[in-house]
Amino acid sequence: MSDLRETRLEKANALKELGKGPYALTFKVTNRAIDLQNQHSDLPCGEERNVKVSLAGRVVTRRVLGKLAFFTLSDETGTIQLFLEKVSLDKGPLDHHGKGGFTQITTLVDSGDWIGVVGILRRTDRGELSVKVQDWQMLSKALQPLPDKWHGLADVEKRYRQRYLDLIVSPQSRETFRKRALTVSAIRRWLDDRSFLEIETPVLQAEAGGAEARPFVTHHNTLDLPLYLRIATELHLKRLVVGGFERVYELGRIFRNEGVSTRHNPEFTSVEVYQAFSDYIDMMNLTEAMISSVCQEICGSTKISYQGEQIDLSPPWRRETMHDLVKEFTGIDFSLFADNRSKAASAMEQVGLQVSEKADTVGRLLNEAFEQAVEQKLVQPTFVLDYPIEISPLARKHRSREGLVERFELFIVGRETANAFSELIDPLDQRQRLEAQQDRKKAGDLEAHGVDEDFINALEVGMPPTGGLGIGIDRLVMLLTDSPSIRDVIAFPLLRPDSTN
Repeated sequence: MSDLRETRLEKANALKELGKGPYALTFKVTNRAIDLQNQHSDLPCGEERNVKVSLAGRVVTRRVLGKLAFFTLSDETGTIQLFLEKVSLDKGPLDHHGKGGFTQITTLVDSGDWIGVVGILRRTDRGELSVKVQDWQMLSKALQPLPDKWHGLADVEKRYRQRYLDLIVSPQSRETFRKRALTVSAIRRWLDDRSFLEIETPVLQAEAGGAEARPFVTHHNTLDLPLYLRIATELHLKRLVVGGFERVYELGRIFRNEGVSTRHNPEFTSVEVYQAFSDYIDMMNLTEAMISSVCQEICGSTKISYQGEQIDLSPPWRRETMHDLVKEFTGIDFSLFADNRSKAASAMEQVGLQVSEKADTVGRLLNEAFEQAVEQKLVQPTFVLDYPIEISPLARKHRSREGLVERFELFIVGRETANAFSELIDPLDQRQRLEAQQDRKKAGDLEAHGVDEDFINALEVGMPPTGGLGIGIDRLVMLLTDSPSIRDVIAFPLLRPDSTN
């Protein structure tokens, strides 16, 4: 590697002597590769079209065949061949080494270099649309070569650690991140078109809240104040509803000090949506309509393939309670146990489910049974309704079922993709639940949080009936791009430092 780098450095110095770089300030681009391919598809083999073009990109392959050479130039839109002919490029004056333009470009330009070219169009005898180069400019000399295998990086870890290399060699990766950007834009546009306002909320917070998750801790030096990176945008968006905004959302980064897996990254993106005068049924309808619409826009259909499984996002989606799904997959009817935890635990053990000591209520055991026996089997989009109150401190009590709240989670391909409530707007009930959570925090639960007194005060000012929704953008993009890991859809996922560096 060091010898190759030294050789490229020598070429960079030679370019400097020739006044051709090696690092340009600008270049006038008038054409893109894909546009030329589309606009001149009718050019016959072996013929030229005297249309002046100017484009720039990275050289990804090069072949020198005597007095002819063929480079492949890649820009953001695609690739196009460069046709280099000695007789054409050597028409100008020789440099002080006695070299013409053809020799310069074939000896000083390597794969990986960024160059700009000016020329006309030519279709080779083999049918390849090419730019017949008349002049060229070095834009940026690459001191390190591209990966050996043009079809991609064999080292998966290197793909994530050096994403720039992955993007260079993998059109599929570039398409994934293009679709991610379009998905985010489509969600914002869908919400904006329905009179939702996006309002930013603080990333640094004095009291973490809005979810059960371990936060990252930091410190503000001037104020001598411990702060948390937000684990959710929920509590501040609800304050905005209290203040009179009836439809608000925020799409942004969330930070949770948790493990890393194919579906978890400590820094991720979510969208949270709050709509006054609505409940979790309205949020189900909104979720179904928005995701199916975005899928249609991004993928061209609501029927997609994910890891070999055909997924149908066409509404309506299945809606079942957590109780009924657990009964369907395990045979256990948790509604029979009331508050008898020992009977519920025994029933779980009889069907081979594990019982955690932390699951100290029937409701928590129900959730554990769901996570162990049901979650992974929900492949087609399914709304799971009516969660135990113990695991939903911010959701409203169910209007007709004791011990439950009006909450749903959306599962697709065995993954939670969305979470929504009929929001709890009773300040007295909210205080009791947050105080219970605070007791768990004092007992050592790192994912529990204290009482946010200002939030309680906001509820006492008065919050209208509201439906709230959160959607994990990364998991949604995984689905729409057929990506098996969350690292495939986060451009720069968190990784351990590279010990080799």
